Amino acid sequence: MRAAVLHEIGQDKLEVLEDFEAVGFGPGKVRVRVRATGLCHSDLSAMNGVLPQPAPFVPGHEGAGEILEVGEGVRNLKPGDRVVLCWLPACGACPACKRGQTELCLAGFMNAGTPNFKRPGGDVFGFAGTGTFTEEVVVEAGCAVPIPDDVPFDIAALIGCGVTTGLGAALNTADLEAGSSVAVIGCGGVGISAIQGARLKGAAEIVAVDPVASRREAALKFGATRAVSPDELADAKQQVTAGEGFDYVFEVVGKSATARTAYENTRRGGTLVVVGAGAMDDFLQLNMFELFFDEKRILPSMYGGGDVLRSYERTITLWRAGRIDLAGLITHRVPLAEINEALDQMRTGTALRTCIEI
Repeated sequence: MRAAVLHEIGQDKLEVLEDFEAVGFGPGKVRVRVRATGLCHSDLSAMNGVLPQPAPFVPGHEGAGEILEVGEGVRNLKPGDRVVLCWLPACGACPACKRGQTELCLAGFMNAGTPNFKRPGGDVFGFAGTGTFTEEVVVEAGCAVPIPDDVPFDIAALIGCGVTTGLGAALNTADLEAGSSVAVIGCGGVGISAIQGARLKGAAEIVAVDPVASRREAALKFGATRAVSPDELADAKQQVTAGEGFDYVFEVVGKSATARTAYENTRRGGTLVVVGAGAMDDFLQLNMFELFFDEKRILPSMYGGGDVLRSYERTITLWRAGRIDLAGLITHRVPLAEINEALDQMRTGTALRTCIEI
């Protein structure tokens, strides 16, 4: 079968090969035919070493498809079922799950160290325990979440990561108040989803901040009240908040520099929501006086900061009701053979989300 592989961390191109085999099928596992997958910035971060990931590996973690085969003991799935792939399944038994913080369950991360594929040259890992830039993948049954038949595969793929992360940051983590002022720094697919979440919660002002003009234009279509480049943020802060700072600022880049900017543009007593996934050696500096004196809440948001399965269901309900636009997030489509074109679209910021059709 075909898959796209990164041979070594630091390479900027993937190689599409046809000599892959999905491995690991057995009790409690399912084999999934991947039909569509999105390209998330986390895939690039794994490729360049910002996020830890053993290589060689197949990137991709935002996918959807249909069940081909179920292993012994799998009761809730059957061949032909449509599923979205969840890269962070909840085990239901660990302390985090028992507290209701299923997004903090580490069971899914344990899968990242086990090869998902093999080829004549040896074992190949799947990013985040999945690896969706492929025709087939074997995952734990909990990673395959059933979806209704009316949800297209491309829409379902987005729900698997970017949309759930961005919407959840606004709806779950921030739980922002109606009438509030919001700034979103970084307006790719996740940032746009955070903007849609802020709109749903009734934010009065939503300022989208991004260096790419096309992304700023898109943000306005998805609910931002104004869109500015990073060097225009100070003026927007003055115009919207009289210089006080925003009630909520979402950092959706994953860098300490933008997190510091987000902190400085959050009002005293306001909330900074850290959504972007950054590097382990990139440190955010805050002095102890400002931390105490400003009383700003700093809230990291992991995978939308809530129960993933409930978030999937909520997203589908909102999409069906026309309250959120998911199809509009897909600005480009490419076949798996042209995966490197999708990488270029992500790097240059020309795409909100590229759908890789498999």
